[in-house]
Formats: sequence, structure tokens, C-alpha cells
Amino acid sequence: MCYYLHMQLLNKKGPGMAPKKAGGGKKGGGMIPGFFGRNSLFSNIINIILILLIVVSLYSIINSGNNSSETIPVSQLASDVSAGLVQQIDVSGNDLSVTYKKVGSSTAEVIKKSQKEDGTALSQTLFNYGVNSSKLETVKINIQSESGLIYWFLLLGPFLIPLIFIGFFIWFLTRQVKGAGMQAFTFGQSKARMSLPNDKTQKITFKDVAGAKEAKEELSEVVDFLKNPKKFLEIGARIPKGILLMGAPGTGKTLLARAVAGEAGVAFFSISGSEFVEMFVGVGASRVRDLFKMAKDMAPAIIFVDEIDAVGRVRGAGMGGGNDEREQTLNQILVEMDGFEPNEKVIVMAATNRPDVLDPALLRPGRFDRRVVIDLPDRSDREAILFVHAKEKPFAEDVNLKVIAERTPGFSGADLYSLMNEAAILAARENRTKVAQFDLIRSIEKVMLGPERKSHLLSKKEKELTAYHEAGHAVVASVLPYADPVHKISIISRGRAAGYTLKLPLEDRKMQSKKEFLDDITVALAGYVTEKMIMDDVTTGPSNDLQVSTALAREMVTKYGMSDKIGALALEGTGGATLFGSRGVSDSKEYSEKVSALIDSEVSEIMTNSRTKAEEIIKTHRKALDAIAARLMEIETIEREEYEKIIIAHGIIPKKKQDIEHQG
Repeated sequence: MCYYLHMQLLNKKGPGMAPKKAGGGKKGGGMIPGFFGRNSLFSNIINIILILLIVVSLYSIINSGNNSSETIPVSQLASDVSAGLVQQIDVSGNDLSVTYKKVGSSTAEVIKKSQKEDGTALSQTLFNYGVNSSKLETVKINIQSESGLIYWFLLLGPFLIPLIFIGFFIWFLTRQVKGAGMQAFTFGQSKARMSLPNDKTQKITFKDVAGAKEAKEELSEVVDFLKNPKKFLEIGARIPKGILLMGAPGTGKTLLARAVAGEAGVAFFSISGSEFVEMFVGVGASRVRDLFKMAKDMAPAIIFVDEIDAVGRVRGAGMGGGNDEREQTLNQILVEMDGFEPNEKVIVMAATNRPDVLDPALLRPGRFDRRVVIDLPDRSDREAILFVHAKEKPFAEDVNLKVIAERTPGFSGADLYSLMNEAAILAARENRTKVAQFDLIRSIEKVMLGPERKSHLLSKKEKELTAYHEAGHAVVASVLPYADPVHKISIISRGRAAGYTLKLPLEDRKMQSKKEFLDDITVALAGYVTEKMIMDDVTTGPSNDLQVSTALAREMVTKYGMSDKIGALALEGTGGATLFGSRGVSDSKEYSEKVSALIDSEVSEIMTNSRTKAEEIIKTHRKALDAIAARLMEIETIEREEYEKIIIAHGIIPKKKQDIEHQG
């Protein structure tokens, strides 16, 4: 599949939020993981039973080892004593350990066990079995004491050990129940992460945040109030209680909030909106109360709620009813921000890329009444952000961050960080100690499209088809007056793209005109037109081009009022694109079937006219198309300088910045 790549500054989508695991709780569990999970009561019971079985097995092994000697009756012992075979007898209570004399050349002693009559002396027992006193005097008899710790342990051990294990089992279960009870009491406590003002390792100031000049100016008033509230209060001014940071993902909303706390030198409490909501009703509201209580105790302080749209959505939307846990959490936030108790030294900051779904009560004066929009960085801001991320990286002499900033329109601060990191990884992978300009250029494409798929080899026919497809994009983009100039053409696979044409604007734009949109659609259809014209067939390659161009044509008609027949009407439903590229819940139509047919007719007409224009350009500049395709099949990648030499040789003049300014 071939992707036609065009950076649009106002239509960049952000990633969705990953679901967060509810419940929390401490990690751990039994001493040996059980079959029912680490924190399961059944697991703990199984662990204790396993330990008991192991101890019993060891006790049995020890006993079997001790009983390995032969046991003989007393009558046999008396006969052996009379025969002079016994050397020594050790008496321990009623137990007898008999040591026999060595026989012949044998060096090993033979020890046998026996047992005397209870309550009778050994000598009396042997005398009763006919052993005379002279034979008994030749045997050494040792009487061992029956008292002592070992004696009592051996005596009481079989009874005490089971009792000890039963007691340990009861204690362990009581401890588990107590721990569960303590977790129930702490379940409603806030999970916010706190950064103290004297923590130098996490302190961030405005110097560490490049770009966002207007946002920093707005937030500097908050810093001034936290440092010196007296001058505001004396003149009757009150600082906004809530500040809502709005912007696309990766523009630095969280970083700015931390920078405000660092500049003011106050405590900073950060939490995500999804961390309030749990499976139990009332937990979210309890955590909100606990969070504000901690902030009041540490005042002056800043509370930062990231992704507040997770709990701050419009109430009464028909999902969950009035007792919905999310709505109760939102109600508690509203009360804490503008309740009966004044919180003049606690400022609430929040971030979202979905301001359109927030509840109106959350945005009214007295709550989040100041809204700071953080835009995607322009060229100078991108250069400043690159310098911030380049502080700890060794660069080669050929590195020019200004060129990188010019080639990254539409990149957010997070994208630029990823770019610099990928460049360092590429240099380290190739065993180089410095990051070169070539690494930065490659990392731009890796961030936008993904890594090169060198193992994805195209056949000769597919390679030729891809080369003509990308050459068609490039030639049409170079001829049309309102299309952006081509910076690079490649037929090396990256991500899901078999090839790509990279075209970038000469300057950052905040708005686009109808003529620019029409030229973009024409360029997008150029690959489809070229395949059909050159190969007399159509493949699945242009599928993404068709999707992008059709969606853009429909937005021109239904969203931007760029249709002559329909006029200045916004016909998209609630599922249309929002301020920062997010999508709504539903795509309900708010117009009749007749208007729907008219929209389809207008979209079809735009696509047909653009395709016809692309066909005319391809036919007119067929020689330039063949030259570019042949060069692509030879070297696979053409940079801007070489590409402009080819098209100049075939009568196409590249666009310069002054040409764009003249058209404007």
C-alpha cells in the first residue's frame, strides 16, 4: 500500500487513553504463589498446607534415619551378653543402644537397639534372663539423664508441633483479614503524586519549556499570585481558581503545569482523571475530598488533574443515570472548587484535548474560568525545543537544527523529543559516538512512518509500479501552484507504506484555502491516475490516497462551506472532528436525504475534476514522469536537490518561498 504523505497542521489526531486498572492495592501475597492469585485467601491456605506437608515429610525422613539400626529383643541381648559379644550398653529411659565388640579385622562398630522392661533396672532384667554377674561386669553400662530441653522437646514435640502450626495458621488468617480491613479504610484516600518545592530533582521552570510563549505569559500571573498574593488582594483582584490547559496531545500541558509549580516554589499534586473512578460508588468523591484536604494543608499548592475529560464530561447524557460514579466525582470537584470554604491559596490546573465534552458547570466563572490554548509549535518554537532536547547529546559538526525544524511542520513537542531520541539510537546502533545530520533526517521519517522494512523486497513489476506511482505524486505537486514543494521521494518500504512522497510547506500555515485543498486532492489522486494510465490497470496501492482525498472533499462540502451549490452551511453531525482532532460519540445526520444526495454529488464532482486535472498534467509532463520513475528504480530514493534538477531539465520550475507569498 502506498501512502501519500502531507502534513496538515490543523488536523492531527492524538492517541486514545489506555484503560486504567481499578482497585490499586499492595502487591505481594503468600510466601509461595498459590493457584488462586498472590493475594487470594485460598492461596494463603494452600501455602500453609504445603509448608506443613514439607515439615512433616522432613520429620519422617529424620525419624526413618534414626531408626535405621536393627532392633533386637531383650532375650537376644541377654544371650549376647552371656556370650561376651557386647561391649557397651547406653540406657536412655527404657531405650537401649547396644554396641557390639569388633569381630576379626572389621573396623566398623555394630550398634543395635533394644528396650528393657518399664520400671525395672537393666541389671535386674538381664539377671532375670539368666545373665550372671561376672559376664555383666565385662559390659560398660552408661545411664543417660532423662531430663533436659532435648528430652522434653522429643517427648512433647509430636503434640506441640501441630498446635504451633494451628496457631500460626490462625494468626496468619487474622493478619490477612486485618490487612484487608485496613485497605478498605484507605480505599478512599487520594492516589495523587506530590512534588515538594525543595525537591531539586523534579523541579522544572519556564526555562525548561521551549516555545508556548503566550501560554507562559498567561500562567506567569498565577506564579506572581502564588509568590506575592498581597498586591492582588489589596486591589480587590482574585486569581482564577481553575486553569484549563487545552491542546493537542504532546504539546506540553503537563510540563507547563509542573513549570508553574517550579516557578512559584509550591507543592504540586498531580493525578489523572481516571484515577478517581473505581468500581465502588462514592470512592471517587472521597478521593477528591482527600486530595483537596491535602492541598489545603500544604497551601499554597497546585492541584493538576490530567485528562480531566475522564470525569468531567457533560452530565445527564443518559449513561449511568444520576447516581453514576463519574457524575458523583464531578459533583464533588465542582463543590470543592467553588464551595462554601474559600481555597484562595489552592489553584486547580487541568489538561484536556477534548474541551468540547466538558460539563458547562465546570467551565463557568469561578471554576475553570481561564482557558489556555497550547498550539502546535511553529518553526522557531520547534528549533528551540530541539535545542532543549539536544543539551545532553553529542552532535557532529554538520548538524543544523534549523533545517530539522523546517522539515518538521505539525510536530508536537513529544514528537520532537522522539525524533532526537531516535537519532541518538540510530547513531549508537552504528557504533558512532556523535549524532549526525543524516541521523536526524532519517529519524524524521521514522517518527512519521515507522522504520524501514528492508526485508520487504518488491518484485521488478511492483518496484516499477511504485516508482511511477510516487513519480506521479511528485510531478503533479510540482506543477500545481498551490501544492507544497516535494522534499523527498522514496520507494523503500516504511511501516505500512510501500513508498512515499514527502512534501512540506515552505512556511507554517494556520489556515488553508479552497484552492490549496483542491490541489491537495489532485496530488493525492495522481498516483491512482498514473497507475491507470501507465499500467492500464489499478492496484490496491492507491487505497489510502482515495480515503484521504475523499474525506477531505467531504469536509470541504459539509464542514468548511466550500461548495457553490450547498453554500455556507455546516452539515456535519455531533460525530465530526473537534477542536484538536478528536471524534465525537455518534455520526448522526442532521440533514435530509435530498441534501445527503447533493453532498454526494458535490464530493463526486470534486473528485472527478481533480482526477481530470491530474490526467492532463501527467500527459503533458510524461517525459519528466518517466525520468523520475527511472531514477527511482535505480537508486530508490531521490532528495530535493536532485529532484529539482530533473524537473528543471524537463521544463518544470520548482516553487520558491516568494512564489507562495505572491500567490497569497
